[in-house]
Amino acid sequence: MNLAETVIDPASVDAAITTRMSMRAFLPTPVPRETIEHILDVARRAPSGTNTQPWKVYVLQNAARDELVAKVCAAHEAIYANPALAAEYREEYDYYPEKWVSPYIDRRRENGWGLYGLLGIQKGEKDKMHAQHQRNFKLFDAPVGLMFTLDRVMGRGSLVDYGMFLQNIMVAARGQGLHTCPQAAWNGFAKIILPHIGAGPDEMLVCGMALGYADPDAPVNGFHTPREPVSAFTHWLG
Repeated sequence: MNLAETVIDPASVDAAITTRMSMRAFLPTPVPRETIEHILDVARRAPSGTNTQPWKVYVLQNAARDELVAKVCAAHEAIYANPALAAEYREEYDYYPEKWVSPYIDRRRENGWGLYGLLGIQKGEKDKMHAQHQRNFKLFDAPVGLMFTLDRVMGRGSLVDYGMFLQNIMVAARGQGLHTCPQAAWNGFAKIILPHIGAGPDEMLVCGMALGYADPDAPVNGFHTPREPVSAFTHWLG
């Protein structure tokens, strides 16, 4: 590696980051295996504590993808019909806080109602909300689903490592003209997903991700979440 080498086109690097967004509608266009392998090859350069590289990736396409979608959608429908069944499906780690406080709850609400508003879903329309939530478990029609696992023996710091790996995948996908949607929604259905993908008993599900070509005509893909300005989260010292 040449340490003096510079990035020839820094604008493209910035563009890959700033044009990354969570797509919620994909085209059925297949993604070649070599393209997925290239993305993962680039992403593996993510840093990790003492180079532990704790990530494990399961790529679902074709029948493997469709069968998992069918299984989880069926479970999701069953919970909607009988909410008591939700107790059977638990995340292995807390992705969200037990108690929401400002400003995080405010941003969450802004995000949720902004999305529903774009889709014409009004407050109280539970059937429509349920149907939109289930779009997660259809991978928003993306032809590729990625499931990420972590050995349970690893510490919480490995989730930090994982975040950098996931971001690398999403940015590298943009370099290939693809889009993604990282999805924690799958986590509650780990007891269905892990056996389906052949994960070992010592693995836990970190999240899923949809990968494919974005549908440019889908109104939902016009939903862009806001970001706080640098001045809102940065403290300058010295």
